[in-house]
Amino acid sequence: MKDVLDLTELEAKAELENIAIEMAKADIAYYQNDDPYLTDAAYDALKLRNEQIEARFPHLIRADSPSKKIGAPLQSDFKKITLKVPMLSLGDIFSIEELKEFVASVQRFLNTDENIDFTAEPKMDGLSFNARYEHGKLVSASTRGDGKTGEDITENIKTIQGLPHLVTAPDFPDIIELRGEVYMSKADFFALNELHISQNKKPFANPRNAAAGSLRQLDPNITKNRKLSLLVYTWGEVSNIFWHTQAEFLQKVKGWGFPVNPYNK
Repeated sequence: MKDVLDLTELEAKAELENIAIEMAKADIAYYQNDDPYLTDAAYDALKLRNEQIEARFPHLIRADSPSKKIGAPLQSDFKKITLKVPMLSLGDIFSIEELKEFVASVQRFLNTDENIDFTAEPKMDGLSFNARYEHGKLVSASTRGDGKTGEDITENIKTIQGLPHLVTAPDFPDIIELRGEVYMSKADFFALNELHISQNKKPFANPRNAAAGSLRQLDPNITKNRKLSLLVYTWGEVSNIFWHTQAEFLQKVKGWGFPVNPYNK
């Protein structure tokens, strides 16, 4: 593979087209079919290569560029929910140098050269969700979908232990969308695959796809019978923000009875 600096414009254009086609296929396999054929490393390598070529040839950025996409097209079988606040995807960092640049970009944004305290936690690899509460009652839940419109998983997510259906805390906002991840532990993943194999069913490729495939079911009873877990890590629309840091938010969410990542620091 040629170094990006050695690519001609014609070669760069052709490679961007090939990457766009390949990543679109991979996204459908990963997000819609829960049956990936690319490893995470291979997918990340394509994504990085695309970003590098686009940085050198910005006039060649395609309308269907992977850098412009969040998630994948929605399944037609599910009802749709329009997200009040778009759900974005996480950025990737592959080196210490990129991490330092991220910190520097935050300092530039805040117009400060002082040290900044960060809150961090391990990423649980599952399926992102948005749970909307109005006056303390869970009224809807959706997947991230394409970032603007998600699949309605309200009845499915209600079957997962740990997500309150009603919150009576006096400081709970009248309207709040809590966002997090539905995931499956490795132990439950191995047990589910053993069951599938014993029933001559295709096993899941990994815990993330097992969680996604279990949550995105038209029959909530199937979701109920799978051992899924969830945690909250951020918010979408909210009628009243009275926390000042991410750490404060996580403490508040935990106090309201929602699970959070126990390893956040």
